[in-house]
Amino acid sequence: MSALSTPLADLVGGRTAKAMDKAFGIHTVGDLLRHYPRRMAERGELTDLASLRIDEDVTVMAEVRSCEIKGYDTGLRVEVVVGDGRGTLNLVFFGKRSTWRKKELAPGTRGLFSGKVGMFGQTRQLAHPEYLLLHGDDLDAHEADDFAGALIPVYPASKDMRTWMISNTVRIVLGMIDPLPDPVPAEIRARRGLLDFDTAIRTIHRPADRDAWYGARRRLKWDEALGVQLALAQRRATAAANPATARPPRADGILDAFDAELPFVLTGGQREIGAVLSDELAQPHPMHRLLQGEVGSGKTVVALRAMLQVVDAGGQTALLAPTEVLAAQHARSIEALLGSLGQLGRLSGGDLGTRVALLSGSLPSVARKRALLEAAVGTAGIVVGTHALIQDQVSFAELGLVVIDEQHRFGVEQRDALRSKADRPPHLLVMTATPIPRTVAMTVFGDLDVSTLTELPPGRAVTSTTVVPVGERPAWLERTWLRIREEVAAGHQAYVVCPRIGADLGEDEAELADVPIPDDMPPRRAPLAVADTLAMLADGPLAGLRLAPLHGRLQPDEKDRTMAEFAAGRVDVLVATTVIEVGVDVANATVMVVLDADRFGISQLHQLRGRIGRGAAPGVCLLVTEAPPGTLSRERLDAVAATTDGFELARLDVEQRREGDVLGAAQSGTRSQLRLLSLLRDEELIIQARDEALAIVASDPELSRHPLLAAQVAALVADEQADYLEKA
Repeated sequence: MSALSTPLADLVGGRTAKAMDKAFGIHTVGDLLRHYPRRMAERGELTDLASLRIDEDVTVMAEVRSCEIKGYDTGLRVEVVVGDGRGTLNLVFFGKRSTWRKKELAPGTRGLFSGKVGMFGQTRQLAHPEYLLLHGDDLDAHEADDFAGALIPVYPASKDMRTWMISNTVRIVLGMIDPLPDPVPAEIRARRGLLDFDTAIRTIHRPADRDAWYGARRRLKWDEALGVQLALAQRRATAAANPATARPPRADGILDAFDAELPFVLTGGQREIGAVLSDELAQPHPMHRLLQGEVGSGKTVVALRAMLQVVDAGGQTALLAPTEVLAAQHARSIEALLGSLGQLGRLSGGDLGTRVALLSGSLPSVARKRALLEAAVGTAGIVVGTHALIQDQVSFAELGLVVIDEQHRFGVEQRDALRSKADRPPHLLVMTATPIPRTVAMTVFGDLDVSTLTELPPGRAVTSTTVVPVGERPAWLERTWLRIREEVAAGHQAYVVCPRIGADLGEDEAELADVPIPDDMPPRRAPLAVADTLAMLADGPLAGLRLAPLHGRLQPDEKDRTMAEFAAGRVDVLVATTVIEVGVDVANATVMVVLDADRFGISQLHQLRGRIGRGAAPGVCLLVTEAPPGTLSRERLDAVAATTDGFELARLDVEQRREGDVLGAAQSGTRSQLRLLSLLRDEELIIQARDEALAIVASDPELSRHPLLAAQVAALVADEQADYLEKA
């Protein structure tokens, strides 16, 4: 058994091991040593107290400014003020038994203070914080040794396991284990200027200076990047070896006829990416490609042209959409684009073409049976559907291409279940309008090839976005409703978006759980709901206009009827949830009001506003919020209002929310093993690691000549995570 896999209890005892397990899920020596310091504080360097947020569990380094005993005999408390030269923070200890701290916390004393930031009146404070004073007089020999250096490690901590306790445990473990073997070959370390593994793992916890700490972090980032890239390289090699049915273009087929009848000119990006897809579909191994593009950049047309090439070559395509509204919208859009080419065998069709079938879970029985039959016998070359496509009773005559729209809405198992319906591995095209953290991570870590549409088709109007801060500018909300009236009077239509349907969260709001609850926001009321908002608007500021609800709990025929009425201009204002986030295309809609906008993520807001300004008239998006200025929530909304560049917003989304577990832990249930690697800061390192991984796998596919690397990959990539990589 390697030192890293040794149970922690064997080295530090059961009590400490249980505390580590309870606080962080740490079981082994390797788990502990990969619990890296969050930062290194310098002795004499004070924490920026002004940056602390309410309810955040913090460890700060500060200097005592004052310490006083207040209250009466039955209600004594010790009030301490610590500062950093720019701001102050109060510490409070209640009870007569706390009065001894006045002597210990004398003005001028410096220390580490840990606790949860609370508010008392208008002042931030830590109630009964734990602390470690840094003058050394009261430290035991081990603590004095830990904190005698120039740098003090500050670990991710909890109320029961403070940073100095973790540091002491790490010191004990490092003193007991032998030098650790290095999984990275010496020639790679020399070529890339990397520390050896044992030096890096010891230095990241106990560095001599900041340069040493940065060098250790760089080496350990390499381990994480190389482990992931090796796993991906192995899977890329496996995928390349799997045979697929080539789907080359056919002269004078449906695709050529479609191109000849297109009522608009393809953009340069659409033509370029279309050529790439055409070449890859013609190969005898599966295409694995991510197509990302701005809202309204024309991804659907690019995907449809790929679908038609597959149909021309005798195959079928399945387009998987996350909601019934979007699936129905796709089916209508594709049929409209195809015209008579989508009506093969019907009176309105000709001799050349195919059929488009729609399959969703709540279709009427007759329509469902017809769609199932058309998919099974191959009459429908294009089958559009929701999760219903992956059910056991759905079969295809010859599935050649799977298209996943808004891929982040689907779990790995769902995507894999659809691909498994083909006799041979089908080609795969994944689409997303605005990269979200996991999608952005896939573009760097993943084994999907990436194509990006950046230009918008000519004639698209510009959408302006404004934050409506009802807390500071209550009159602006009245002006918001007036703006909707003005747009409707001009012959246009509007959306009002709410975070939830009614009393309980519905399917439309599932993704709101991914939006982090801001630390700097006070307790809030329940999010606004469609039902309540619709009634309020109909009886108030929008009285007399034609309003209708749209959300995930409506019956499919109600959704279709509502969307058809809205598209036909017989509904002025659609009061909806995020069910309209993607795919809904009504060119006459020019204004959108998002209520409780701070409850939505950056990418989600960008997707929502992509529903307006889709015609010649400019769009106006109004983000209504109670979030006060200076909070993270407000900064997020200001960022959305400041730019229409979805890729810039996606980058900001990653910065604020981080990448998540790029190995899919959220879907597999496995805790992330990537601790240091950052998508935004370490892209160059990741690319270098990918180059090394491809070279290693090319010469040693099973890593049989690199047993330590193979073990590292196994440790980094748990079984469930490996499944994610393989299926993604």
